[in-house]
Amino acid sequence: MSRESTLRRPAADPLIDLPAGKIVLRDEGTMTDWAVEVAAFRLAPTPVTRELYAAVLGETPGNAAGPRTPMTEVSWNDAIRFCNLFSRAAGFEPCYSMGDSRDAQDVVCDWAADGYRLPTEAEWEYACRAGSSDVRYGELDEIAWYRGNSGGEPHDVATRKPNEWGFHDMIGNVWEWCWDVYDPRVYGPYRVFRGGGFFDEPRGCRASCRRKSHPTLAIDDLGFRLARSL
Repeated sequence: MSRESTLRRPAADPLIDLPAGKIVLRDEGTMTDWAVEVAAFRLAPTPVTRELYAAVLGETPGNAAGPRTPMTEVSWNDAIRFCNLFSRAAGFEPCYSMGDSRDAQDVVCDWAADGYRLPTEAEWEYACRAGSSDVRYGELDEIAWYRGNSGGEPHDVATRKPNEWGFHDMIGNVWEWCWDVYDPRVYGPYRVFRGGGFFDEPRGCRASCRRKSHPTLAIDDLGFRLARSL
């Protein structure tokens, strides 16, 4: 697939517009709940694929996975840079400004910019739940690639049943980076990722499951999904 045809994909497969709402997040480690108001925003129906990542950067890290599998081995810092590059390629205003900190503590988001960005943790769970209060938005084998059915590898995006709002792979296949710092008092610069991956047991594949790591982490079951502000 050519660079030009891949870069046209967002026009053919547009981000989904979501209205403003509210979501209650929960940290199971501290048994803490908190409500978050979510402004209207747009979110991609699938994670960023290898073919899109390659089209924007001109290269992809070596991997035998197919072009329509989620892009992995990508750190939080890499995802932020990709968002800015893709924004410029699409003619949008980049959301992020950044310096040289490996800890990403100098990254600033302009929420009013129209470019691509990572979803916040609250946006992610709001879209994942699609109005449901259940553990997940459907039967696990129908909606997700996880340890019980994945064969230990990622699969092409949008090959499992979507949720009620049209989002695929929010549970299973790969974890997804979010914007938020997890708990700076305890974990410093660690960022949140959500959703469960292809090698996770059912407990890790729930709408409320939160994990975290340093923004330089890049592993084979962690990718990201694009958002834009409205």
